[in-house]
Amino acid sequence: MAELKDKKHKVAEHAVAEVSKDRHPAESEKRWAETTLAHTLEKAPERPIGAATGVNLDEHGEARYTTISGKPIRRLYTPADLPEDWSYEKYLGYPGEPPFTRGIHATGYRGKLWTMRQFSGFASPEETNERYKFLLAQGGGGLSVAFDLPTLMGYDSDHAMSEGEVGKCGVAIDSLEDMEILFNGIDLEKTTVSMTINSPASVLWAMYLVVAEKQGANWKKVSGTIQNDILKEYIAQKEYIYPPAPSMRLVIDTFEFGSLFTPRFNTISISGYHIREAGSTSLQELAFTVYDGVEYVEWARRRGLDVDEFGPRLSFFFNSHNDFFEEIAKFRAARKIWYRLMKDRFGAKEARTRLMRFHTQTAGVSLTAQQPMNNIARVAIQALAAVMGGTQSLHTDSYDEALALPTAEAVQIALRTQQIVAYESGVAQTIDPLAGSYFVERMTLDMENGAFDYFDKLDAMGGMVKAIEKGYPQKEIAEASYQFQRATEAKEKITVGSNDFVVEEQSPSILYIDETVARHQSEKLKSLRGRRDNKEVRRRLDALKKAAAQEPTAGTNGKISPANTMPFIIDAVRAYATVGEICSALREVYGTYEENAFA
Repeated sequence: MAELKDKKHKVAEHAVAEVSKDRHPAESEKRWAETTLAHTLEKAPERPIGAATGVNLDEHGEARYTTISGKPIRRLYTPADLPEDWSYEKYLGYPGEPPFTRGIHATGYRGKLWTMRQFSGFASPEETNERYKFLLAQGGGGLSVAFDLPTLMGYDSDHAMSEGEVGKCGVAIDSLEDMEILFNGIDLEKTTVSMTINSPASVLWAMYLVVAEKQGANWKKVSGTIQNDILKEYIAQKEYIYPPAPSMRLVIDTFEFGSLFTPRFNTISISGYHIREAGSTSLQELAFTVYDGVEYVEWARRRGLDVDEFGPRLSFFFNSHNDFFEEIAKFRAARKIWYRLMKDRFGAKEARTRLMRFHTQTAGVSLTAQQPMNNIARVAIQALAAVMGGTQSLHTDSYDEALALPTAEAVQIALRTQQIVAYESGVAQTIDPLAGSYFVERMTLDMENGAFDYFDKLDAMGGMVKAIEKGYPQKEIAEASYQFQRATEAKEKITVGSNDFVVEEQSPSILYIDETVARHQSEKLKSLRGRRDNKEVRRRLDALKKAAAQEPTAGTNGKISPANTMPFIIDAVRAYATVGEICSALREVYGTYEENAFA
């Protein structure tokens, strides 16, 4: 038996050698296509794409398969698909070493798993605090705060603009008192917290820091992230308050303040997530997100800040969508691109400044209200792509989020999905397991090159702020969204349970937030304003307005700029000024922004 097995092995080796001997990969592929493939296609043509009645062929005679972003996919990838100078050292390198294609940590997840950070927030601070304690008890590694729409737009719960929205899409936070309730019983020196807040980011961050201070925490030991990414608001999510220039000034104020007083806290999470949710392609998400990072660095340097002082605290936030390999390629390319930019464009000298650290969330836009249990499978695939792409932290969506805010059961399943990937799948045992795949390496290169093509266009426009004012990224995303919707309606792209494999079903139980939350928050505000020193609140808000009106400059000798708004916002927070009052004070100085209509 052993002799027979050895003989078969030698025969197989000889056959491979005869086929491959003295042939370039492209020549070998041509031989395969003209013989083995041609015979197979004669007997069994490739299957139709989506609802197409026949196979649509491209100029190479291949069926038109594409990624979810519409990028053509060949049936086979070989060494011929890589550049002639492709080498392991030049294009990949080792984990923890430039160009960081294979990850920023030398041990990958063998040293430390990603942070399992579930996004949560609903109704009142009291109810959300209970959910946070539930998540931590279930093995969650960090918290991620979802705020309601009034908070995101800088209004108090009793403002006329807040009617009907209080606590509906996140937790209502009006004052320091609410933030104290939100984190009651949670040690902020030991728990990392991410906050998805943008226009009023400095206000909510100030509240968070004051709560940590009241707990006795050392600001230099507190770690977490504020999203604070106003550029993607103008591009995609549209939750902005002030015009771009003063908004960017507020962001840079946090950079300066954070580099001096909160060295472990990320003062921005440059977010592609919402760009993708608005309908962009994977490449557009990558390019616009990373270039937003370029814009923030440019504005900070104009202020006089040293990139190696604030650069290590810049973090990113990506979407993980359904197209498994495309998403992995995006994550790998992102690290390479950021390294090149920080090293070559900005001359960063510190190793940590050149590292891209990012959080990932599975794609909310991919979830379907029809057959919602199918979303568990979608989220698992997306989570696996994020992990195989090397994310530092991850949020998995709950299966019922296309219908409402998630129930406790759905949240637990979402967290368990991460834990199964971490502890049962085996993918965390080795680093960058798809490295060397001809398909993945080709896609990674295409992502990298495509992003730099976009960068050239944005540079020519004068940067991202100028491009936003011209409507360029908005129009690019709108066109991509239209093309995807067209493909879905034509069934060229199948969404299981939505445009195919449809069944009749009953509506599941969902979490419903009624108007009692609004009444509760309004009562708390009334009580707060009756107890606090309102004269002192007005004095501190006036001081904030005066600082905001001054031209910002960089601080000197390790001291913060006299016009930096953060210390004044913190003073107002300590006096229990509300989110709405602080944002209103800044509105008086900066005005508000209305987007132009773009053809």
